[in-house]
Amino acid sequence: MSSNPVAETVASLMPGAQAELTELVAFRSVADFDQYPRSESEGAANWVADALRAEGFQDVALLDTPDGTQSVYGFLPGPEGAKTVLLYAHYDVQPPLDEAAWTTPPFELTERDGRWYGRGAADCKGGFIMHLLALRALKANGGVPVGVKVIVEGSEEQGTGGLEQYAEQHPELLTADTIVIGDVGNFRLGLPTVTSTLRGMTLVRVQIDTLEGNLHSGQFGGAAPDALGALIRVLDSLRAEDGSTTIDGLTGDARWEGLQYEEEAFRKDAKVLDGVELIGSGTVADRIWARPAVTVLGIDCPPVVGATPSVQAGARALVSLRVPPGVDAVEASKLLQAHLEARTPWGARVSTEQIGQGQPFRADTSSPAYTAMAEAMAVAYPGEEMQSAGQGGSIPLCNTLASLYPHAEILLIGLSEPQAQIHAVNESVSPDELERLSVTEALFLQKYAAS
Repeated sequence: MSSNPVAETVASLMPGAQAELTELVAFRSVADFDQYPRSESEGAANWVADALRAEGFQDVALLDTPDGTQSVYGFLPGPEGAKTVLLYAHYDVQPPLDEAAWTTPPFELTERDGRWYGRGAADCKGGFIMHLLALRALKANGGVPVGVKVIVEGSEEQGTGGLEQYAEQHPELLTADTIVIGDVGNFRLGLPTVTSTLRGMTLVRVQIDTLEGNLHSGQFGGAAPDALGALIRVLDSLRAEDGSTTIDGLTGDARWEGLQYEEEAFRKDAKVLDGVELIGSGTVADRIWARPAVTVLGIDCPPVVGATPSVQAGARALVSLRVPPGVDAVEASKLLQAHLEARTPWGARVSTEQIGQGQPFRADTSSPAYTAMAEAMAVAYPGEEMQSAGQGGSIPLCNTLASLYPHAEILLIGLSEPQAQIHAVNESVSPDELERLSVTEALFLQKYAAS
């Protein structure tokens, strides 16, 4: 990184940042209180609130959101007449999955091979540390030139919509000229990237019933309708032979114009086994950023161990559908439910229930804030130009904020580059990436304030 007072300050702050991230990662802040105690999430929320108070934030508050979790808010006034920027992160994390599969304990930040490992290190506790580093660097180099609001969510990973609902009920709270969502990541480690689109999503539960109760497969199998077999048939109808998503009435031939994702790089990032084909058609970028994608998330049926020779009377599944910008998630959900109901064979009884939803998002990359971000990234990543990429995942809050504040510019950056393996075992963050993006954010705030 080129010599720059802000960069030099951030570099000097990195040891302290590692210590702080260690403390924050130690909270088992999974916002599913059937799995982890509520006290773990409350502890993380209080840690974040204390950190904001220590930086001079005013009006620091733990907001009780309608889904039973807490988001943390604070406001740092800027110079008179200055613009206001909202910085977002979340302190809740995904469950660690199989803790025994982690090389080091998931809730102990551990340095290994140049990376810091721990659940939430990149997604998104590291994002909050990034915001702190940027603000500290500005304070040490002339002051923070804008008003800053920080909102740190407590249930993003659960998708229960608490913060979206709270923002809709208190629309004045998060008003800002520009919003920086620190919950995505560079396309590749060391390649500065803003995420310009997000796919929306819907979650649908489908239940199929055929019999009053299970039957002996030897006595009745072959004529008695098998609910599990019916479910398998209808789930298979959601894909074409090549694996493309095929939902009646939903188009899936859009193209992604811009940064491309080479197949070999994708295979490596996704850890696809040798000899296994990728699914779908078009470029990888078309498939993951521009087209619908269905995934069967789970099936309720007897496990192999302990299974009996029975014809199943009932079975159910949870189906996720991701939809690109330009597709209404509400309409897509209706089409998915109609498809499941129409394709269920043998006259089996079928019911569907939508249990979660979020709209897709597209940013205006021609705005002044994006110009300032491009200039900041050019300094923090010498020799590299800012890239614009899509993101297959969903952040429903983006659409809520875009709806509430239509004149605000929204930018998405963060620490979740492919090597971070967010949501998987052995999640990690690159300290170099944390350092560069903290510099980026600080320089962005300077340049945006002057624009």
